[in-house]
Amino acid sequence: MIRLEGKRCICKTFQMADAAALAQVVKHNKEFWGRFEPIHRESYYTTVVQREKIRESIKLSKEQREYSFGIYDKKNFQLVGTISLYSIKRMPFLSGMIGYAVDQQQVGKGFAQEAIALVAEFAFTQLQLNRLEAYVSPYNEPSIYVLGKSGFYEEGYLNQLLYINGQWMDHLLFAQTKSDYMARKTNRDSS
Repeated sequence: MIRLEGKRCICKTFQMADAAALAQVVKHNKEFWGRFEPIHRESYYTTVVQREKIRESIKLSKEQREYSFGIYDKKNFQLVGTISLYSIKRMPFLSGMIGYAVDQQQVGKGFAQEAIALVAEFAFTQLQLNRLEAYVSPYNEPSIYVLGKSGFYEEGYLNQLLYINGQWMDHLLFAQTKSDYMARKTNRDSS
């Protein structure tokens, strides 16, 4: 298990025992998250399916190909969202993608930004990746804002990238490199 601790949240890789809590959060946010996600079958929102997703994630983390974390409120250890580092590529790329979602009742409390910072630190220092990327809908203004505050910059526009809710949706490509991350960290630390 990997545990990353911040000021307001803890990011912990999911374990089999987390399946029921994950299913509850996913089901609670079905409509809220569904605006920017592919349509899922009803079975997706069950403990059984979430347990299988966790099992697969554990396997992929052992292969250093993907890490799926729960975002937990540090005050009460309540699951408030998810963040994943996935599609990890080794040399010559040394890159990965991040994706995240925060419970609709926890939006605006800083959980996403801190979780992104924790996972970026893990990716750049522990895994020695050189680049992180994130896709975001041009209509998801809160996520665009969070990525910008987290040191990611917009690199491009991806036409009809993902099939979401019955239609092909354009996305923006955001990225951050290790050198950008280290420069921001040095500036923060010297302030």
